[in-house]
Amino acid sequence: MPLTIAILGARGRLGHAVARAALEAGHRVVAVTRDGRLPDGLSGAEARKADALVAAELIEATRGVDVVFNALNPLYPDWAKMCPKLADNVVAAAKANGAFHLFAGNVYNYGREIPEIAGPETPVRGSTRKGAIRIAMERRFEAAAANEGVATTTLRAGDFYGGGAGNWFDLVIAANLDKGRFIWPGRTDIPHAFAYLPDVARAFVALAERHRDLPGFNVFTFEGHTMTGEEMQSYAEAAVGRTLKRGSLPWLAIRAAGLVVPMWREIAEMAYLWFAPHALDGTKLEALTGPLPVTSKPQAVAEAIAELRRAKAAA
Repeated sequence: MPLTIAILGARGRLGHAVARAALEAGHRVVAVTRDGRLPDGLSGAEARKADALVAAELIEATRGVDVVFNALNPLYPDWAKMCPKLADNVVAAAKANGAFHLFAGNVYNYGREIPEIAGPETPVRGSTRKGAIRIAMERRFEAAAANEGVATTTLRAGDFYGGGAGNWFDLVIAANLDKGRFIWPGRTDIPHAFAYLPDVARAFVALAERHRDLPGFNVFTFEGHTMTGEEMQSYAEAAVGRTLKRGSLPWLAIRAAGLVVPMWREIAEMAYLWFAPHALDGTKLEALTGPLPVTSKPQAVAEAIAELRRAKAAA
């Protein structure tokens, strides 16, 4: 049966990808944005306007929906101030409309202690500022599920790539491919968790479709693509048809800049993820949804690079 799914943050790369996947699956999509305009590429969706920091607006914008997909993601320096308010407002909207809440999680919850394989039952540790904020948000959702009847499911995934701008892949890793350079932010010989956006978007839609089987508070992890820097470079070289010179990030300079630039400070805090081997276990997710379509790693990297080239050409 088709669902009505509200996408909070429909203009962002994840929200946009999930909206497209939901439309392709035959669901009705309500794209919620601050200006109330329908984002490009979402023909067939309904546009609604709301400032997510205003609870009354968010409640009104999610009237009549079955699922609220929460892809709201402020800029890093604003997390401490905005994330608790956004969490409260999304809970209020889902509660007022009797909707299921689907939250986009990440690996920050595991802290610097992230193990080589992390899953839904892996302990969370607030050993970074952003990790502590995410843990507090999920505890708010867990309390709302227990005390306010707002069922919430979190799907944690690795670093996104493909499906839009604003991630490590397009801003750093693939930013200079046309100049023959491949930039890797950390150790190239250890596994790192990635999520190809079209694939993880379909996983979120699959969870939405099974929301009646998910009472209370639940956590899943998305296996996605686990790659070393060496592996991704080989796929990138195949995609561009040339050998690429490998470069790295000047983390010392970034940390120094962080003393005066808040964004650089927040980016520097997450450097550990590029030096700690980690992957995500998708067993629990697959047990619920069954096997989901997975794009091969070489194809996903090639498609992500082609998409960036098209965007540059259009610009």
